[in-house]
Amino acid sequence: MTTPGSTPDFETLGRHGDVVIVGGGLAGLFCALKLAPRPVTVITAAPLGEGASTAWAQGGIAAAVGEGDTAESHAADTIAVGAGIVDEAVALGLAREAAPRIHDLLGYGVPFDRDLEGRLAVAREAAHSARRIVHVRGDMAGQAIITALTRAVRETPSIRVLEGWSAEALLTEDEAVTGLQLRKVGAPSAPVLIAASAVVLATGGIGHLYAVTTNPAEASGQGLAIAARAGALIADPEFVQFHPTAIMVGRDPAPLATEALRGEGATLINGAGERFMPALHPLAELAPRDIVARGVFAEVAAGRGAFLDATQALGARFAHEFPTVYQSCISAGIDPATQPIPIAPAAHYHMGGIAVDEHGRSSLAGLWAAGEVSSTGAHGANRLASNSLLEAVVYAARVAEDIDARELRASNGRFDPAQRPRNGAHDAAQEQSLRTLMSGKVGVIRERSGLSDAVRALAKLERCAASPVLANMAIAALLVASAALARTESRGAHYRSDYPAEDPAQAKRTITTLAEARERAATLPGGAVILPFPTQPQTALA
Repeated sequence: MTTPGSTPDFETLGRHGDVVIVGGGLAGLFCALKLAPRPVTVITAAPLGEGASTAWAQGGIAAAVGEGDTAESHAADTIAVGAGIVDEAVALGLAREAAPRIHDLLGYGVPFDRDLEGRLAVAREAAHSARRIVHVRGDMAGQAIITALTRAVRETPSIRVLEGWSAEALLTEDEAVTGLQLRKVGAPSAPVLIAASAVVLATGGIGHLYAVTTNPAEASGQGLAIAARAGALIADPEFVQFHPTAIMVGRDPAPLATEALRGEGATLINGAGERFMPALHPLAELAPRDIVARGVFAEVAAGRGAFLDATQALGARFAHEFPTVYQSCISAGIDPATQPIPIAPAAHYHMGGIAVDEHGRSSLAGLWAAGEVSSTGAHGANRLASNSLLEAVVYAARVAEDIDARELRASNGRFDPAQRPRNGAHDAAQEQSLRTLMSGKVGVIRERSGLSDAVRALAKLERCAASPVLANMAIAALLVASAALARTESRGAHYRSDYPAEDPAQAKRTITTLAEARERAATLPGGAVILPFPTQPQTALA
């Protein structure tokens, strides 16, 4: 491991088994542990155990381990919520592998809750037909998982961790990934190269591309962008899930009021104290997330406000059963045992990502992806609650198995010289403008004019941004906005007010590339670009 302030040279970075995993969340750490005792290097921008969305996950992991539940029932619920484009074989495979992966996590020390008879305790969340959410102290699953895996990784000699490094580009040779371009986080520095025979991207999602999100700042689409720049196929980028019950207390990221609260009977009300979900869906508060998010959005947009009311369902039990949510509220001056919690939808999970097969392989030789940065086909247009951690752990294990079974091509340290890094300072104002644009134009409700504005503006930012981080954010955002513009229907989490119905002809997954997104932007009619982006282009990113 590097010491604070040190800069590893190329040979030090590139010769530790030549398997490099980027990301310190569930997918990255679990993959590293599954590869042991094979030497691997794990690269994280934040200190290990921090900066990963896993730690923020409150509900838990969906797994058909309860009495009377089945993997087939779990898969059926996943398919139903996914709005017609879930890969059914993938969903069933995911559900069938849930129990073994839960037992793996138990072996790594995750203290899942148990009932009085010692069986795994299971809770119910929205759109599940059974109680199948394995959790820790109600709403602390994510933190418990990341704490246990961090400890296991620290204790595994074959895993080297490089903290405080950001991956800003993939390096390629002969159409294969051969390494990464890294840069030290938080200080001006030149990029550093690391050779790799296998690169696993487990960098998380894109929530920080939006002004209101439940995701940490590290979830800004960097992994998606660097894969797309290298030519990887991207799947379903338009499908962004907005969690309907982010707690609106002026924090960034916004604290999350877990879906399990509604599973325990909490209701959604407006400022007049009226429930609004029963009129929108037969399952009311337990409807699929996209429907609930639009219901909450409508109340907020109409000026009535939206609130989560657990005063009757939980009352005095709130602090014990949901301590994380309770503390978030108390710290903002709200007592959720006696007061409704102010909420709004927030960018929460990306169903799209790097297209991968059943082994987690991308379209590029030498590149695998797992967790939220990938798109497996399991979620379709709308993720079923608590399937994200399940997908991360299942595919992390598959990636490790696939890498172990393959004879990896040795990296010779020669890289494509066309990679030209940008070295400009990061512009916080431009980042905030991008996030505001995404929330306003590519958010819960979308339409052609706003999406066109977004595509033009993001394409310009990609060309002109001096900072590599900002350029990558623009690329990830452009992929989302461009695909949303192209999908002229409403399906799952993607809602177009100008095309409010599903179109059966579009009941298929999106497969796209960065080149296609750039071409779509170039062919749009001209119009005013609404963001204060620079006017002089910088050196182009590959």
